Amino acid sequence: MTVPCVRVPRERGEAARKRIAELDALSGTYEIEVVDGDIYIPLDESADLDALVSEFDVVDRDVDRRETQTLPADILGFEPSYERLGDIAIIDEDDDERARGIAEAIADSDLPLDTVVNRASPIEGELRIRNWDLLVGDSTETVHREYGCEFEVDIAEMYFSPRLATERRRVVKQVEDGEQFFDMFAGVGPFVIPAAKQGAECVGTDLNEAAIEYLRRNAERNNVAERVTAIHGDVREISGYDDWADRLVMNLPHSADEFLETAVELAGDDCVLHYYDIQHESDPFGPGERAIREAAAPDYEVTVQTKHEVRSYAPHELNVCLDVRFRR
Repeated sequence: MTVPCVRVPRERGEAARKRIAELDALSGTYEIEVVDGDIYIPLDESADLDALVSEFDVVDRDVDRRETQTLPADILGFEPSYERLGDIAIIDEDDDERARGIAEAIADSDLPLDTVVNRASPIEGELRIRNWDLLVGDSTETVHREYGCEFEVDIAEMYFSPRLATERRRVVKQVEDGEQFFDMFAGVGPFVIPAAKQGAECVGTDLNEAAIEYLRRNAERNNVAERVTAIHGDVREISGYDDWADRLVMNLPHSADEFLETAVELAGDDCVLHYYDIQHESDPFGPGERAIREAAAPDYEVTVQTKHEVRSYAPHELNVCLDVRFRR
């Protein structure tokens, strides 16, 4: 399988391996290879490639899986579907017996996963919380690593999706040092923390009090607390930030349109809005763009910079993002 690897001369291999391990970027799944005097060190899927590129030669290479590693498929005889969040494996099985079989295979494998949960409900309520069946382990709390950041999260208390890591990275790479960044539905900080690491002054708000507490902890954990303000409450009722934001994130795709009036109030004279929406595939961007233009008129000139499909959400429904520039 093709994976990103650090390539170094053989004599530097051990020093590089230790350094990569210190950065928590060393893959435990694939074999280190030696070819023509160079060593190829496979990187973990959560590794911060941008940081590593500044220090090492990073290349894509076909490498072998470690033969000594027992995977769930080796135990089950089929490849189970699961999602990883820190040391938690998340499965989505309707059949309880099948779910327990998969959970036991994951626990008995060599994967570094201590907890297995099965989705027991859809995301519900204004706090966007899901119920879980805890099949292996005793805690729904974990530490998730993503592009050089660490996030403490408790999936029983707050919403968090590791599937959006690439999308979050796309947005954060646009953030400039010193800009004023406002996340209207911040959760534990997956947009806020990396934006603060980019040098932005960040504000994150959320209705979920537990999520805001974790956001504060994550700011401390990632050494950006001095650039992060975490506020518990409905963003529509929070004062003191009118005309403040250089960049706004609205990742509440089922109902973000209900908050556009507030977004316009928060926006500064020149502001970029990242607006997330879920719409039918026949017109995934139209409803959001029309709502944004209506809310911004007549105060702002609106330019749609990017129309971006994030992922398929459901049959014939797409999760999309509009990157929009407001100029007063």
